[in-house]
Amino acid sequence: MEAPIYVTTSVVRLPAGPAPDYDSGVGDLLRQVLEIQKEQLTVLKAQAAAQDGAARWRAFLTRWQGDFPDVGTACKQVLPVIERAYLQLVQELTDKLRDEGGGLDNEFVLGEFLDRYGTRLGQLGTVLSQLGPLADAAPPPAQASG
Repeated sequence: MEAPIYVTTSVVRLPAGPAPDYDSGVGDLLRQVLEIQKEQLTVLKAQAAAQDGAARWRAFLTRWQGDFPDVGTACKQVLPVIERAYLQLVQELTDKLRDEGGGLDNEFVLGEFLDRYGTRLGQLGTVLSQLGPLADAAPPPAQASG
């Protein structure tokens, strides 16, 4: 036996009378939204500036400009030398591991490997991580007028 199907319809009637005046509050609401968006933009700009590492290093170099006037430029000049030394050590290390088949399977061989490469690689990496941001923050060299 089939279940009976009931169909109902309802009609919604809008109240009679004048339409509400939405224009009076919309302008105020839009102005408030605009003000909030301006405040959000200000906060976002401040956050971006606070997270800008290069800006911090530039401020650092500027603060010490009187005592160390050429340190940023010097970092920029010597950075390629340190990068080259670092990459040469990495190349030597990878060539050695590749030629030996990655044989670091016993304590003695691992200790010898770390004694030979670990300290130098770590120290050069640290020097790079210190000089790199200073070199990036250094002002560009003054161009001669001609």
